[in-house]
Amino acid sequence: MNVMRERRLRGAIPTQQEVAKAVGVKASAVSKWERGISKPRADKLPLLAKLYGCSIEELLASDTGQSR
Repeated sequence: MNVMRERRLRGAIPTQQEVAKAVGVKASAVSKWERGISKPRADKLPLLAKLYGCSIEELLASDTGQSR
């Protein structure tokens, strides 16, 4: 599972809309990030890492432990 989605679902961030508002994007962008369809722009990464309580590397890491 994507680190952003996992942390949000565990209560780190309540909603995609709140994440979107905090970083200045649409909620649909956050949804795409969580589903692995796209990655956040580089200028959004430091704020996202702070919001989610993780490193930039963790945000960009591929999902592990899943079969393809």
